[in-house]
Amino acid sequence: MENILDRLFPAAADIPEAYRPGAPIEQREYLVDGTLQRWQGPLAPVRSPVYLNTENGDEQVILGSTPLLDADTALTALDAAVRAYDKGQGAWPTMRVAERIQHVEAFLGRMREQRAAVVKLLMWEIGKNLKDSEKEFDRTCDYIVDTINALKELDRRSSRFELEQDTLGQIRRVPLGVALCMGPYNYPLNETFTTLIPALIMGNTVVFKPAKFGVLLIRPLLEAFRDSFPAGVINVIYGRGRETVSALMASGKIDIFAFIGTNKAASDLKKLHPRPHRLRAALGLDAKNPGIVLPEVDLDNAVSEAVTGSLSFNGQRCTALKILFVHELVVDSFIEKFNRKLASLKPGMPWEPGVALTPLPEPGKTDYLGGLVADAIDKGARVVNQGGGQTRGSFFYPAVLYPVSPAMRVYHEEQFGPVVPVVPYRDLETVIDYVLESDFGQQLSIFGTDPAQVGRLVDCFANQVGRININAQCQRGPDTYPFNGRKNSAEGTLSVHDALRTFSIRTLVATRFQESNKELISEIIRRRDSSFLTTDYIF
Repeated sequence: MENILDRLFPAAADIPEAYRPGAPIEQREYLVDGTLQRWQGPLAPVRSPVYLNTENGDEQVILGSTPLLDADTALTALDAAVRAYDKGQGAWPTMRVAERIQHVEAFLGRMREQRAAVVKLLMWEIGKNLKDSEKEFDRTCDYIVDTINALKELDRRSSRFELEQDTLGQIRRVPLGVALCMGPYNYPLNETFTTLIPALIMGNTVVFKPAKFGVLLIRPLLEAFRDSFPAGVINVIYGRGRETVSALMASGKIDIFAFIGTNKAASDLKKLHPRPHRLRAALGLDAKNPGIVLPEVDLDNAVSEAVTGSLSFNGQRCTALKILFVHELVVDSFIEKFNRKLASLKPGMPWEPGVALTPLPEPGKTDYLGGLVADAIDKGARVVNQGGGQTRGSFFYPAVLYPVSPAMRVYHEEQFGPVVPVVPYRDLETVIDYVLESDFGQQLSIFGTDPAQVGRLVDCFANQVGRININAQCQRGPDTYPFNGRKNSAEGTLSVHDALRTFSIRTLVATRFQESNKELISEIIRRRDSSFLTTDYIF
């Protein structure tokens, strides 16, 4: 392990030419009202989790800098979005669905041209390996295509009139207003766009603030945003959320709050809104997803899924398995197999072939994880894998902790990193009580082959979490499935299907079913006097 860590960070000359970061990017541009504005104020440095091995020791790579906008500047972006929405009378919210789709398709075409630049920045900014960075970009493009197709289908169903109790009506989904979209650093492109694109395509105007890490990778898309949408429809700001986002929420002009982060941050921001009853929220928040290994189990499958589920992207996923409950009859075998598979995971730099474990982007994260490990050891746990918990700079080698008990911080806290707590249990009530008492309720995984035990747990947990995975790790996809949570883990539901409804509301136009009204509606449709009242079929 010491040799691995000694060789972890490369010298500059060892980096393949295609993946070298190049000169630092001094970004001063931000997008407001269809124009790339230039910020003349202070900048925030963007540091990579990657260090270089130099004669002076490890030196962190500086990728560039981004604008530290102030509250007043952020409010100009909000004002642009408010003007573009124009109380629902703006060109974008009143535009026909087919035309809005054309704008999104134009953006998608421009976005695909920036694949190499965005993928490279994903690797350097957040330490995501090459394969997963490419997957994130491509999955985001697929999500946009799926969203377009879902909206076409939704609009087709809305293109007909309904007759109920002598009332003729047409029901369509219309926008809600101005949306504030904020994504997480672990999926700064994909998770962000799962709210941003539905918000836009449904006719809302948007203020978008990139994640705290993975911020430079939005720069290659600014021109595409500017050129693909009418002025003010999409506005991109930067800066400290405490200053910029707080001002936006306190203005009372935000109608939709789309946020992926901690429940505390979401609660604090929502409280700033002066009219919270008028605020629609779509929130993806904390999770402490348990994996439950039953005594009758396909142990090889359980281990394979648990290793990937707990350590994919270093465990930095809200859907990661963050605590493993393993029955005492199989726990020794489980840990042995788990550690053997963990040892096969390759540490290294994001661009290296086959690398699975990479540096962590959050400053201070290795110290935090080290504190969790120290607390657990102090209270009776052991690090049971070779080299577990060893660090170098921003790199933390995964630590498997056993036996973990409720007295330890890691039993309760969402570690969001490569620490794997293993809790032995004898009675299923121990596991059931943990889930019922938890503040979180996103997902869980059940690993077992006994139909009676698995069926019982499904029924116990169906009212506790948003998704139950049987003999599989927790995950978001496929994107057509609902992605939600209970308790402190989420508000609202996101999926290709659900997101379109989250960012819109149904409106009904109705009339008495009589000849004069039928003639009036027919004439409106024939003359195309209304964008709402239409029987157009989008192909």
